[in-house]
Amino acid sequence: MRSHTLLPALVLLGSLTAACAHGTSEPPVTAADGARPGASPSPARTVDPSRIKGLEIVSDSSENGSCPFATSYPDVPGAEAMTAAMKKDVERRLATFRSGACSDPGGADGRELNISHQFLVASGDVLGVRLTTQDQSSAGDGLSARTYWYDGKADAYRTTLGLVADGSRDAFVAALKDQLKDRQGVDAAALDDRFSDPETRDAALHDMVFTADGGLRVHFDRGDVGVPAAGAQTVTIPQKTITPWLSAFGKRAQRQTMSPSRSLDLGAPHVPAPAVPTHTASGDDDTDCRKVKCLALTFDDGPAVPESATLLTHLARYKARVTFFTVGQNVAAHPDLVRAEAKAGHEIGNHSWNHPDLTRLTPQQVASQLNRTSAAIKAATGRTPTLFRPPYGAVNRTVRAATALSPVLWDVDTEDWKYRDPAKVARTVITKAQPNDVVLLHDIHATSVAAVPEILRTLTAEGFHFVTVSHLRATL
Repeated sequence: MRSHTLLPALVLLGSLTAACAHGTSEPPVTAADGARPGASPSPARTVDPSRIKGLEIVSDSSENGSCPFATSYPDVPGAEAMTAAMKKDVERRLATFRSGACSDPGGADGRELNISHQFLVASGDVLGVRLTTQDQSSAGDGLSARTYWYDGKADAYRTTLGLVADGSRDAFVAALKDQLKDRQGVDAAALDDRFSDPETRDAALHDMVFTADGGLRVHFDRGDVGVPAAGAQTVTIPQKTITPWLSAFGKRAQRQTMSPSRSLDLGAPHVPAPAVPTHTASGDDDTDCRKVKCLALTFDDGPAVPESATLLTHLARYKARVTFFTVGQNVAAHPDLVRAEAKAGHEIGNHSWNHPDLTRLTPQQVASQLNRTSAAIKAATGRTPTLFRPPYGAVNRTVRAATALSPVLWDVDTEDWKYRDPAKVARTVITKAQPNDVVLLHDIHATSVAAVPEILRTLTAEGFHFVTVSHLRATL
């Protein structure tokens, strides 16, 4: 580690266990966890994503405070049309953000985009997902959510309004208006205008989920059905009322939410389980970084399929040990990969639940982000992490005080999130890394993983040893 960063770095170093078959009340969550602040959690049951065969989490992020973004959405075999809809929406939001907030040479000026995912139901032939967006560059609080539904029986992507039968939509809308009309900040006349036009009606009805008891909870973002100052609005129609109005698909979605089955079958061809490496570390690392040149490679944002598995194979070939700073929602989806990383002798660190700028959160939100992720890591590996990497490297007194974990930054930033070029990434590490440096990479990018063999081959020949961050700290 370089002399100008050694002391600061050393100072900085100073569960989702419910199964698809068994629902439990979900703990209260906040906007930073992927739900509206103060809102009742939706759905009222958790889903274990590790049970979804062939699941991939499509992630993208920057580690640059001048262009801070993190996005994720699930890709489930058989639900390609739904995945395409989510992909289109996420890429549109990201392109808008990058062309605006990130195009200013002066930086994003406090703006941040975060899009996280939450499974609503993954049971039988029904898949439901909510994407929650926090866009600091937009007007108001920048918080919005959209739900996506897939009907495996019909092999079709369904919009939220597809939960309601065509002939019952007028009655459904009338019931919504009846609950909303007397609320503070909601004008009855404006409400009529909003719902009278099919286009504006459909735009407002973009977030609908079933509760554990079969009711239908409808969320409206801030300004959707009232003045912005009135905030977001939520209407819940009880099971007895809503059931006769549901479409055939809506009734199946309701039933699968209330009594989920043990598996999800969307009619996809056989999906083989992704190969998980079985490399096992041969004892503790006895490298003495006071006597040899050491380098701590760190990989953020995973685990990812199949990139993380490929990376483990590269590392095993050179007996290299690294530190993975994992994102909680990805750990929950792929605990087997995290277990494989730990078994191979690598260190597992905490990178928050869904990659927000922690310095913009309350102490309670920071604790939730880190505690949920640590719990997922412990459930996968049996060990609680001791280190965390703050997204974007953003850390302050509030963040430090909210956790017992030690924050870890870096000396060499490959900017591999920006440059998807294996040769460039490898060249950056090879030419810039000095003994005892901490190097930042991301195992969600295939191009970054592809750069690793050249990094290991070249620097091993130069006498470098690859160790974990904790090992580097302990031997200096």
